[in-house]
Amino acid sequence: MSIYNNILVVLDPSVETQKALNRAIELVRLQGGKLTAFLAVYDFSYEMTTMLSGDERETMRQAVIKDRELWAGKYMIAPHNIGIDIEIKVVWHNRPFEAIVLAVLEDNYDLVIKGTHDHDVLKSMIFTPTDWHILRKCPCPVLMVKDNEWRQGGNIIAAVNAGSEKEHHLSLNQRVISRALQMATLLQAETHLVNAYPGTPINIAIEIPEFNIQEYNSTMKHHHFDAVAALAKQFDIDAKHWHVSEGIPEDVLPKLAKKLNATMMIIGTIGRTGLSAAIIGNTAEHVIDRLDCDVLAVKPANFVCPLHKD
Repeated sequence: MSIYNNILVVLDPSVETQKALNRAIELVRLQGGKLTAFLAVYDFSYEMTTMLSGDERETMRQAVIKDRELWAGKYMIAPHNIGIDIEIKVVWHNRPFEAIVLAVLEDNYDLVIKGTHDHDVLKSMIFTPTDWHILRKCPCPVLMVKDNEWRQGGNIIAAVNAGSEKEHHLSLNQRVISRALQMATLLQAETHLVNAYPGTPINIAIEIPEFNIQEYNSTMKHHHFDAVAALAKQFDIDAKHWHVSEGIPEDVLPKLAKKLNATMMIIGTIGRTGLSAAIIGNTAEHVIDRLDCDVLAVKPANFVCPLHKD
């Protein structure tokens, strides 16, 4: 079964172990598909060489690209690859995330695989990391790889927002569950549905003394449980694999992932950009740093990439 036919894996020259490449090779061995190893390079000094003509600077850039292709093949691909044909793609670009997204748009990759690490919370509020840009703008699913290995027979978590009636959430729920079931089949794993729902707003409980907190919480819990049950029945997921918990996703999802010994979490991201992204961020971004398992982020079916060029 081939889920992804054209995979782009992002190389990281700053580390010795290419965990994203290892994961990509493992995925291709399990399901087949074409694999391209990607690297964006840039040297500002080449752009500042005013004594050279535009053609001469382009020749120098191409020489650097060729050198990095040879280097990547020898030192990054060869030690990690046995028996898999991997194309190497090196581009000259000063913004790696944009280079990745443009490559997806140009060559129709259906999955991007990239290693990730913990982001400094304060810096992330000011400077959006490359990972976050990719999550927001990449039109195809993005698999963020952590240090843990895939475990045959482990658990796959589909993180859904079952209580929402918004169209993009309804679309994402369907896509998240479908991807989770596909990966579960591939890895011989079990699929679990996880849904977090908000508790009683504190300000309401304080400002309205007669407000019935217990009744509100009970109503909210039943609403989300019924919504999860309806989703699960569409995909024939057993009730013992439904998890409905009170709390914000950033707290609930990591705890359940650890409790369920998850190999991977599938999560939807709406691709929020601009000021709202800087201030609020996206649920997927807040959750990823707190998970020990891989995260597969998917977009709604009608997602329009902000970098798309007609």
